[in-house]
Amino acid sequence: MAFSDENNPNLIKPTSGFLPGGGLEKKSSGRAFGQEIRGINNNRRALNDINHNSMVNQAYPVVNKRVLAGKQEICEKKQVDPFHRPITRKFAAQIASSQQLHHPQENSKGNSLLTNSNAFGQSIFVDEECKTAENDSPVPMFLEKTESPLPQEPSQMEEVEMEDIAEDDCDNPVIDIDGVDSKNPLAVVDYVDDLYAHYRKIENSSCVSPNYMAQQFDINERMRAILIDWLIEVHDKFDLMGETLFLTVNLIDRFLSRKTVVRKKLQLVGLVSMLLACKYEEVSVPIVGDLILISDKAYSRKEVLEMETVMLNCLQFNMSVPTPFVFLQRFLKAAQSDKKQLELMAFFLIELSLVEYEMLRFPPSLLAAAATYTAQCTLTGVEGWSVTCEWHSSYSEDQLLECSRLMVGLHQKAATGKLTGVHRKYCTSKFNYTAKCEPAHFLLQTQQ
Repeated sequence: MAFSDENNPNLIKPTSGFLPGGGLEKKSSGRAFGQEIRGINNNRRALNDINHNSMVNQAYPVVNKRVLAGKQEICEKKQVDPFHRPITRKFAAQIASSQQLHHPQENSKGNSLLTNSNAFGQSIFVDEECKTAENDSPVPMFLEKTESPLPQEPSQMEEVEMEDIAEDDCDNPVIDIDGVDSKNPLAVVDYVDDLYAHYRKIENSSCVSPNYMAQQFDINERMRAILIDWLIEVHDKFDLMGETLFLTVNLIDRFLSRKTVVRKKLQLVGLVSMLLACKYEEVSVPIVGDLILISDKAYSRKEVLEMETVMLNCLQFNMSVPTPFVFLQRFLKAAQSDKKQLELMAFFLIELSLVEYEMLRFPPSLLAAAATYTAQCTLTGVEGWSVTCEWHSSYSEDQLLECSRLMVGLHQKAATGKLTGVHRKYCTSKFNYTAKCEPAHFLLQTQQ
């Protein structure tokens, strides 16, 4: 329903020059509304002329002077003290004393020296230190500082501190391995040390007893080795991530240490462990049908899903455990060597250790450190464990020798034993024929 503008007296109608559609209305003189405005602006007097109008100055002489003085004072105050910091008690006392020296007759009148000499007006006093002002203009305030010694002493102190820092740098050759990743958000440089300290703290929760196989009545260490050697080949066939393999082996050992399993169900435990590890680590998870096919249809889909439920309940859904893979990545970075070749050799040695039941007595961090140390010795031909590696691994060279010698022995018999899945894997061009490198025999010769 439309309303007429005539019935609404409060409605403010547009001034001349605007059309209802939003355009400009031409006047009789032929000039547009915008041109008319510009003509008015050209005829206006400048603002300074208004301020200097004699009529205004005569009508408000005091007000104008105060306003102008106030504006000038505010401008000066903003230029000198942009932060508007308050005056201090000490500064006020210094101003008062200077006024007493120069104008003693004014002090006898009882006038407030602070009020007459302070350009800030009313001041808020705070207990801060500042320097004495030479004139009445406001100066920036500074935070309170303790009394500094003589000018010669700070320079001597600074020289001593710089010498101490230089000596500390010389005595501490540990390399900063995270500096290159300071701009990489995935490296979490600010938290990486705390993360690995947490891994070291909880790694024992992921370990199992090295004698857990004694409670199994139908399987033994040899069957476990056969299962893991076969799963390493399956892992390579599916082209899965490295984390998946280590978590698979960890789930197998943790489950077998808590539940007794018959021989015909052992392969099912291995398949379900890999399925769970894939669901935890991988982006693309193999389907259950693929696992059934690769096991030559030894189990049905129902059996796989039932075993998955049993394992998760037994492990209490605890899948977040530090495996040797986590520590190996960190220690390889600390080694500061040829990343590709050293990494392949270290993974070759540690995967050989996954197959062997006797290597369960070493915690994941020690296993990873020994693999890094043995890989370095294998590639360089000499013993060497840098201070940087010892710092980040928390293991000395002597602590690694026992595990390292066992790895050298596994390397020696990798091609001649019955379980050669790891050796065949690392004898391909995909892994740069790493398994064909000569073992570090000299580590066995130093054994006492």
